[in-house]
Amino acid sequence: MTSVSSSTSSTSTTSSTSSSASSVTTTGTTTSTSIDWSALITAAVNAKLTQATTISTTITNNEAKVSAYQTLQTDLSTLYSGLSSLATSVVNSLATNAFATRAATISSTGDVSASSALSMSVSNGAATGDHTLTISQIATAQKVAGTTQSSQTDELGYSGTFSLGLEGGSTADITITSTMSLQDVVDAINAQTSTTNVQASIVQVSSGSYEMVLTGTEDAADITYSSTSGDDILNKLGVTDSSGAFSDVLQKSQAAEFSLDGISMTRDTNDITDVLTGVTFNLLQATPSGATLNISIEPDTSQIESAVETFVTNYNTFRDAVMAQQATGSDGTASSSAVLFGDGTMRDIMDALQNALNSTVGGLTMADLGLSFNENNELELDTSTLSNILSTNLSGVTTLLSAQTKTSSSQLSVVNTGTSPQSFTLDLTVDSSGNLTGASVGGDSSLFTVSGTTIIGNSGTAYAGMAFTYSGSTSQSITVTSTSGIATQIYQIAKTYSSSSGSLQTLITNLQDRDNDLQQRVDDIESAASAYQTQLQTQYANYQAAIESANNTLTYLKALLNSSSSN
Repeated sequence: MTSVSSSTSSTSTTSSTSSSASSVTTTGTTTSTSIDWSALITAAVNAKLTQATTISTTITNNEAKVSAYQTLQTDLSTLYSGLSSLATSVVNSLATNAFATRAATISSTGDVSASSALSMSVSNGAATGDHTLTISQIATAQKVAGTTQSSQTDELGYSGTFSLGLEGGSTADITITSTMSLQDVVDAINAQTSTTNVQASIVQVSSGSYEMVLTGTEDAADITYSSTSGDDILNKLGVTDSSGAFSDVLQKSQAAEFSLDGISMTRDTNDITDVLTGVTFNLLQATPSGATLNISIEPDTSQIESAVETFVTNYNTFRDAVMAQQATGSDGTASSSAVLFGDGTMRDIMDALQNALNSTVGGLTMADLGLSFNENNELELDTSTLSNILSTNLSGVTTLLSAQTKTSSSQLSVVNTGTSPQSFTLDLTVDSSGNLTGASVGGDSSLFTVSGTTIIGNSGTAYAGMAFTYSGSTSQSITVTSTSGIATQIYQIAKTYSSSSGSLQTLITNLQDRDNDLQQRVDDIESAASAYQTQLQTQYANYQAAIESANNTLTYLKALLNSSSSN
């Protein structure tokens, strides 16, 4: 601000008077730099953003819940996937459940090594039982050799065409030219092996001594040969004699001869697949007189044990995830990481699983399997108890764990129960020719598809996964009764809750939709705050400009007053 003061002095001498003078002084300044415009703007904008910060916190909390729900969803998916081999128990060649797997053991009686004489494989659903096998001779392919040649790479000088093949099979013409070597002849024969089923090789007998060997690729069939034009190539190479017969038969062709449970059989191969359904025998050598191979085909209970162990691991993983969401702090309140503390859906899932585990099916409980809860309420498995009951009461274990489906008619056979077995009356329609034409439940024919004698539950219906075959020739109604074991119940619970249309996914979707709405609000608030910031920056810039202009005017006035004062 500016202040003005005046003083007057006079001095008298005789009759003289001096004049008075005025003086002007200025004090104080005002500048725009004394104001923190940035702080003012930041404070104003932050006030606008306070609601957005609160909403963002809600979004973060929701995201934590989504992550927790997704963990439960994943763990449940793993749980039901691991139970798929225990949830059903139909035994047939198509079954993939643990109860349909088979294991074979081979022992021997007499002077023979079981592993040296026989190997075998067993498919799912093969009939169980004990068998004895003796092998009189194994199937062999014919193998013949030519005479010694001094080189495998020198030109032979033979020219001609011959036909080669196996008896009863296809043949091919093979042409040899005079510039071809023994190796070239072998290559020409092998180029047609896929047609002739005869392959050639060269054996080096000694230094400078080579023989060509022909071998059939199929057992129990002789090699056929005929010279069609030019030189008789195989005769020139000593493979055949002047009569056309093979000169040196290293191995004759013969069929396999064996006896299974006292029944004598022959086959043209050592890989026997058509004697016992689902069983392949690989005959390796003949058994000596008086020796037998003892075969036992049984359910592979190791697969059931492994599946139960996997279930225990997967169940405890899910349970641990649930317990983490029920954790409390030292003050007894929910832990900061327990974002689903008190969640009703999570509690419902655990209750359903507990009820299934505590159920009794066929007079047995999970305790009969060696399953129990420890002091931490985690599942534990006594493997010795499980192994014992599998060896003494496999049928009881099967009923306890898996789905069982029975029909009131022997003409309707169960092919598959599916993982959601149902009980219902199946109405079958057969035409006048005895052909199955329709299958319905309660008058609804859209639930099953009929293909020949097979009846398959349609996808998307309650009967999906169920399949039957019908051997009858008349229309009739057949009662289908199904029960669910512990594994089936837990499979259904876990799959239902973790599915894309299940309760957990609904909660996840709702939270994600809510977060999208909240994020839009945050974006709107931040956009408005940004616009407000721009407005304030413009407004305060105008203030600053006005202040600077006023200061410039004040400076000018000071200078003007000071100038007047000095005059």
